[in-house]
Amino acid sequence: MSTLCLDASLYLKQAAKKDVFQLFAEKVRDHKDLVSRWAVLQETRVEYFRGKDFASFLRNHPELKDILESDRNLDTEDVCNSLLRKNLLVRCDRVVKTLRPGKKKLSTWPAHLEIFPDQVFSENDAFFAWTFVKRRPLWQTLLSFFWPVLTLAICLFPVYPHRCKLLILYSCAGVLLLILSLLLLRATAFGALYIILGKRVWFFPNILAEEATLRELFRFWPQKDEEERPKWTTRLFYAMVAVLVILVLRHHAPDEAARARYQKRVSNIIDDVLEWSPRLALSGMMDKQQTAVNDTEANNSFTDASKAPSDNIGEETVSEQYAAEEAENLEGADQHKHDDHI
Repeated sequence: MSTLCLDASLYLKQAAKKDVFQLFAEKVRDHKDLVSRWAVLQETRVEYFRGKDFASFLRNHPELKDILESDRNLDTEDVCNSLLRKNLLVRCDRVVKTLRPGKKKLSTWPAHLEIFPDQVFSENDAFFAWTFVKRRPLWQTLLSFFWPVLTLAICLFPVYPHRCKLLILYSCAGVLLLILSLLLLRATAFGALYIILGKRVWFFPNILAEEATLRELFRFWPQKDEEERPKWTTRLFYAMVAVLVILVLRHHAPDEAARARYQKRVSNIIDDVLEWSPRLALSGMMDKQQTAVNDTEANNSFTDASKAPSDNIGEETVSEQYAAEEAENLEGADQHKHDDHI
């Protein structure tokens, strides 16, 4: 009996330790000072960090080890190895291990990973991916609840009042114009700095990245250019191409009449969308139905009118034949009388 109780207590202690490491992993993953990225691991999108970043993070935040309670005195290597044994982490390696043409070193944050055979902690070019599902924050839960409502609201756009339609239209057009202007501005800045200074500078570098977080998406200042500086011949070639493209676009730019026609066509399409309402649609259906009834009546009247003259013509023909027969009969009777008299 005592042995059974001892085994149960040991099991409870192990479960408690597992819960402690789970809590520690969740706390570390949610911490903003641990630099992490998203990548594809065997067709699965995972969040990962580097071994040297994890070591420096624990050195800067030793208070997080208090969550481990009795294991708070473990060093960084032992803590990470415990997370690996409990399947809270998995060590990964980059898929592309060769340098690409024009680069001096491998990518700092590879986009594709694979599982490393030796599951032990290391700081030298080692990557570690979280294996547990991150706890969903409240705003994501609310967003998932209101997403169907937003979809239904988009589908009901044609029945909105006219002012609401105008507000939504101008808001969407403004956001679209802002995005296109930002993309054009960053492309222009990149091209100018590339041709003049030979540097690759992308402002808002993560604005088109699918795996970037919301904080990384609006990071303005770009990272340091790690690639080799382009040759002056390459820069001169791209400068000539840019000038040629500008001249072609200027030569084939639409004139004022074409611009006015296009603006009128777009305005008509927008007006049709904004002025649509169920009442107008119902009145349009009634007008079409009334037009169809009028056309049917007109066809019937035309048919009756075409039939009436033919009947009159038939009656006149019968009358004429009857008169001719009467005349012949009268002539025959007179001739017969004249013969009898002779």
